Amino acid sequence: MKLIGAGYGRTGTMSLKAALERLGYGPCFHMIDLIRDPTPLAHWEAAYRGEPVDWEAAFDGWESTVDWPGCTYWDQLVETWPDAPVLLNIRDKEGWYQSCLQSIHAAAEAGTRGELGGGTQPAPSFEVMKVINGIVWDGTFKGRFRDKEFAFETFDRHYEGVRSAIPEDRMLEWDIKEGWEPLCSFLGVDVPDEPFPHLNDTAAFREMVGLPALA
Repeated sequence: MKLIGAGYGRTGTMSLKAALERLGYGPCFHMIDLIRDPTPLAHWEAAYRGEPVDWEAAFDGWESTVDWPGCTYWDQLVETWPDAPVLLNIRDKEGWYQSCLQSIHAAAEAGTRGELGGGTQPAPSFEVMKVINGIVWDGTFKGRFRDKEFAFETFDRHYEGVRSAIPEDRMLEWDIKEGWEPLCSFLGVDVPDEPFPHLNDTAAFREMVGLPALA
C-alpha cells in the first residue's frame, strides 16, 4: 500500500482516485470499485461484522485507497502499513453534507426501496448495498445521517481522530481546491502538465446511478 486515504467520501474522492492513478499510486481502491467488482466483498463483510480482517488480502492488487469503505478502517490500515503516507482529504462540512445527502445517501435510500437503476452503470447488488449501508449509514452515522448536527459531530470526531493519531510528517491534510501542487510535493513526484481531474459531482453521480436530476 503506497497511500492511505483517511478522509470521508464526497470530498472529491473520485477525482482524487484519478489523480493518484495518474501519479503512479494506482490502482486506487474506491467504493465504486467494490460496486463494479464485488470480488473482495467477503473482507468488507467481515469488517462490517467486527471480525478480524486480513487487510493485505482485502487490498490485494491495490496500491492506494480513498473514500468509503476504506476510510472507516483507517486506523487498522495505518497499523497494517506503518510506512504508508496518509492523506486526510477534507471539505467544508456544509458542502460535504449537501453533496452526500443529494448523492450517495439518496442512492442508498432509493436502493433500499428497490428504486435504483437505469443509470449509466448497473445498480449495486443487494449484498454490496447491505455492506455499504452497514458500514457507512448504519455504522458510522448510526442511522442518523439526516440529523445534520449529528452528522457534523461524527465528521468532526473522525477528522480529529486522524489528526491526533498520525504524525505530521506522515500525513497531508488536503482540500481538492488546492490541486496538484501540495499533493505532488507530499508524494515527491512531479506536477503533471494538465488540469486536476474533476469527476463525479452530484449531477454526474445522480445520472450514473439513475436518480432524477435535481431541479
